Amino acid sequence: MSDSFTPQVRPVQPQDRERWEELFLAYGVFYRESFTPDIVEGVWAWLMEAEHPLRCFVAEMDNTVVGFAHLRFQHDTFTAGSGWFLDDLFTDPDSRGHGVATALISAIEDFARARGGGTLRWITASDNDRARRLYDTVATATTWVTYEKELD
Repeated sequence: MSDSFTPQVRPVQPQDRERWEELFLAYGVFYRESFTPDIVEGVWAWLMEAEHPLRCFVAEMDNTVVGFAHLRFQHDTFTAGSGWFLDDLFTDPDSRGHGVATALISAIEDFARARGGGTLRWITASDNDRARRLYDTVATATTWVTYEKELD
C-alpha cells in the first residue's frame, strides 16, 4: 500500500457487508466488546435502511474497504441547531498511518456541512492514544465527562 495513495470515502453499499462486518467485529475487539450476531445484523439493517438516521461511510484503498465511520444527526440543544455524532470510527490496523481516519472524518464533515453544518461530536477511550493524537489535530477535546447506565 502506497503512502501517496489517498483513501477514497463513499457511503456503504450492500456489497460491503462482509468486509464491514470484519471491521466492525475487530472494532468491538479493540474496545473489549463482543458483538453478537444479533447486534451485527441489527446495525447492518440500520445501515441499509434509507430512512434510518445512522449513516455509514467506508474508506477504500487499493479497492479494499479499510475503514468505516458511523454518523448520525442529532438536535443540538446548546445551539437550537444541527448536531452530529460520530458513533464509531475504525481503521484496519494494517492501514493505519495512511490517512484513512482523516479521510473519513473529512468526508463526514462534508456530509454534515451539506446538511446544515452544526457541531460534530464523538468520544473515544481515554487510553486510545493513537486516535487521540489524530483527534487533537482535527478537533477540540472537551471537559465533558461521559456516563452510561443500562436500562432494562
